[in-house]
Amino acid sequence: MHEQIGAHSTWQLPLLGSVHADTLLTTWLVMLISLVFFAYLGNSYRTNRVNKTQSAFEGMINYLADLSLGTLGPKGEPFVPIFVGIFFFIFILNQIGFFPFKLFGLPFGGSPTADLNTTAAFALVVFFGIQFVAIRKSGIKAYAHLFQPFWILFPINVIEEIARPIVLALRLFFNIFVGELLLFVVASVVASDVKIGPVNLSLAAAVAPFLLQLLNFFIGSLQAFVFTLLTIVYLSLATAEEH
Repeated sequence: MHEQIGAHSTWQLPLLGSVHADTLLTTWLVMLISLVFFAYLGNSYRTNRVNKTQSAFEGMINYLADLSLGTLGPKGEPFVPIFVGIFFFIFILNQIGFFPFKLFGLPFGGSPTADLNTTAAFALVVFFGIQFVAIRKSGIKAYAHLFQPFWILFPINVIEEIARPIVLALRLFFNIFVGELLLFVVASVVASDVKIGPVNLSLAAAVAPFLLQLLNFFIGSLQAFVFTLLTIVYLSLATAEEH
């Protein structure tokens, strides 16, 4: 089967027009996996027995909670479940590309976060969510920082504010997309039986996909954490007390 990197099957929907069908289907699959996992995890607390999954999950939650409270202070406690949800959902979205669903002819597959539409949507939700929290806390004074330290810097501060969701979206997209692109290139070399003199380059490169998958797993985990961390930092900046 010939596969094009960055290509997507599409649906034509009323009002929305053309949408990436494979991205939507894979995202729904991740949502289903997440619901099943958290249902299993929640059900496991009905017994007094503590398993390794609970311990690992609680360790990650405690770390994110400490990070949130350390950055935002006590006012960050209500947002801990949101940060936990952001981290784990993006983590699974990044890692779902490990499974070659499309190679088996299925209409979904790949990491939805390798689609700029997904990362842009996440970034905009975070951006507008932070604006809502800031306005709810301080009213119009939430934008007083745009005139600091001097009013003449207002245009630069506005550009910096608008750049935040762009940075969030592009950072996540490019890191995941490039990982899939490298894997696609190496897989093409392996399948093409490339030889340079007596050296079978395709045979030598056969081990590379496994190493790349390990690298992609690490990058996917790291980028889920970075996205969550930047969300916490941006919320902290938007709700900081004036001194």
